[in-house]
Amino acid sequence: MSIFDRLWGSARKTTPRPGTTAPAPLTAQPPEAASTPERRQRKRMNARKGTQALIIDDSPTVVAALRKILRSAGYETREALDAERGLALIEQDPPDLVFLDIILPGMNGFNALRLIRKNPASQHIPVIMISGNEHATEQFYANRIGADDFMKKPFSRFEIFARIENLLDAGMVPRRKSAAGNALQAAEAPSDFAPVTHGPLP
Repeated sequence: MSIFDRLWGSARKTTPRPGTTAPAPLTAQPPEAASTPERRQRKRMNARKGTQALIIDDSPTVVAALRKILRSAGYETREALDAERGLALIEQDPPDLVFLDIILPGMNGFNALRLIRKNPASQHIPVIMISGNEHATEQFYANRIGADDFMKKPFSRFEIFARIENLLDAGMVPRRKSAAGNALQAAEAPSDFAPVTHGPLP
């Protein structure tokens, strides 16, 4: 039994003293009740229906969660469990948006992003890097080589759509904010990066 349940039970069993009124019943509130009004007041802006998102992550759990959330909002998704497969899918049919894990088997996400940015056919695609690693160096390296945003695992449905919304143009299509500057950073970035160890999540 949780602390809340014990408090609720004791409040219900309390008998008022003579001459007093019974206390008002407790009302359960979700943990995020204080932070949700602002979210509810503002309508979320979604990418247009059929927006294609590529998910590159070696965790089937993360892939399944992202796929379910994105498809529920009308996105089309493809998935890859490693960078090599992800790059092949980009080459075959460039998506509108890429979610790219940093820690992957074989080629890591940093080097995969570098190749995406060097390829004229894919350097315009917005990339949101994701990881459960605890080290702040991830975000530094991601920004250095031209990532458009970063999400730390675990992430919420709200955060996913907020990150996408920041990339939408007037036509509700994900676009890079500073493609020229990020492409230059990618060209200047070293090919090898300092190793990053796994965090507590995949």
